[in-house]
Amino acid sequence: MNLLEIKNLNLSFHSDDKDYQALHNINLELEKGQMLALVGESGCGKTITAMSVLRLLAPNAKITSGKIIYNGKDLLSLPEKEMQYIRGREIALVPQDPMTSLNPLYTIGSQLLEVIEVHQNVKGKEAEKIAIDVLDLVKIPNAKERLKAYPHEFSGGMRQRVIIAMAIACQSKIIIADEPTTALDVTVQAQIMDLLKEIQNNFGTSFIFISHDFGLVYESADKVAVMYAGHVVEYSSAVELFKNPKHPYTKALLKTLPDFNSKKLEAIEGQPPSIKDCFQGCSFEPRCKLKMDICKINHPDCYTLENSCVSCFLYDKSKMK
Repeated sequence: MNLLEIKNLNLSFHSDDKDYQALHNINLELEKGQMLALVGESGCGKTITAMSVLRLLAPNAKITSGKIIYNGKDLLSLPEKEMQYIRGREIALVPQDPMTSLNPLYTIGSQLLEVIEVHQNVKGKEAEKIAIDVLDLVKIPNAKERLKAYPHEFSGGMRQRVIIAMAIACQSKIIIADEPTTALDVTVQAQIMDLLKEIQNNFGTSFIFISHDFGLVYESADKVAVMYAGHVVEYSSAVELFKNPKHPYTKALLKTLPDFNSKKLEAIEGQPPSIKDCFQGCSFEPRCKLKMDICKINHPDCYTLENSCVSCFLYDKSKMK
């Protein structure tokens, strides 16, 4: 059973007296205890899709249609007060840079205790015990003493662990991890991903994992949605996507990965489109080596195959000979 469903989500930004569509008919599902990865180049719509779930959008952003169903409720129709209850307690965010979420003027303990007191309705020694326990869970040594430390006294990896501890303390059902390892070195990246998988396995927590790193996605994700120019162009299990990628963009992305058997890295020609670029047909057509005449005229539907959904005319059975 799905814990979260995004149905036909469309979103636009208002700028220069015009509306520019940023998300186009996004359809995604997340089951309990599952990790869904959103991948693609910068600006493809990964983060804005996830922020739509939390309804944390810029003032000039507007969801024009669609539904986001969580536990049977449409989050887009809830009053703001109810959304405030859900944020943090039910659905938590682990951002790219934890320093933007941790106040440098307050100790780690005071910030963690505030979260626990607000979302778990406990105080004093009981709240402190929970704080120590969750810091232990995310493998921060000397947890009781480290409660007295300030954010600048922690390394980047340790600060990220604190943010993850806050999500655990709230007993969040879904954690949105927005490129949580980007600013970390390779060793710490692996440690953070191992921690997320441990939380997933031990607590049945569901994750929306935003990344441009296919290596991390390969090792961690259950399902993968490949995004391009605000569209989901391929959506399948991680096993199927890496074994048998279908969309030309997915294939091109995978070819950009380092291969020790090859001396040459392949690049995708051209640049991703701007939100202000208008396309009558497929937005990937200008960069696609397999494009057909119809690709310039119409945008493809998402064609359902045995184990995946692909937005490409190559898989339109009505046009196959």
